[in-house]
Amino acid sequence: MRGPKLVKHPRICIVGLSFFGDPFETSAGWSEENEIGRLWKRWLALYGEHAHAIPACAPDAMLEVHIWGESATTTGEFDVFVGVEVAALAAVPVSLVAKVLPPSEYAIFTLEADEITGDWARDIYQGWMEEHGYRSAHDFMIQWYDQRFKGLDQLPGSELDIYIPVEKSGD
Repeated sequence: MRGPKLVKHPRICIVGLSFFGDPFETSAGWSEENEIGRLWKRWLALYGEHAHAIPACAPDAMLEVHIWGESATTTGEFDVFVGVEVAALAAVPVSLVAKVLPPSEYAIFTLEADEITGDWARDIYQGWMEEHGYRSAHDFMIQWYDQRFKGLDQLPGSELDIYIPVEKSGD
């Protein structure tokens, strides 16, 4: 795992689709058969239909946002949102939804190959953040997929960026 690189980022507007529940109830981990994999399949089909109507900032970059509430640790249920970043929320096709993430400082980590499906969350949240005096600034994190990610079937040679909104623990 490389990083982190600390970057202040303005709000992020995303157009896409969401799922709420336990995404691993039917299939654990990184699988195209769990609810996250199914969400991506739905999103990619709809994006293919509506790409002309969605002015994506970087059409080759897609985001997966995990948003957790207080009950996530006890129920395993949380929001998963996938989509593309847009500069502004103009006309959002009725079959899609939008999220606006607040401005934040992000710790950006780059994962390579098998690190992508490893326990990087523990290494970041209970390792790096605690060791360096940071805490989560918001109850979400972003997986930022671009042309460097080749797919689950091609992890060797793939890279993925993880954006964690952070603030110093004493702030």
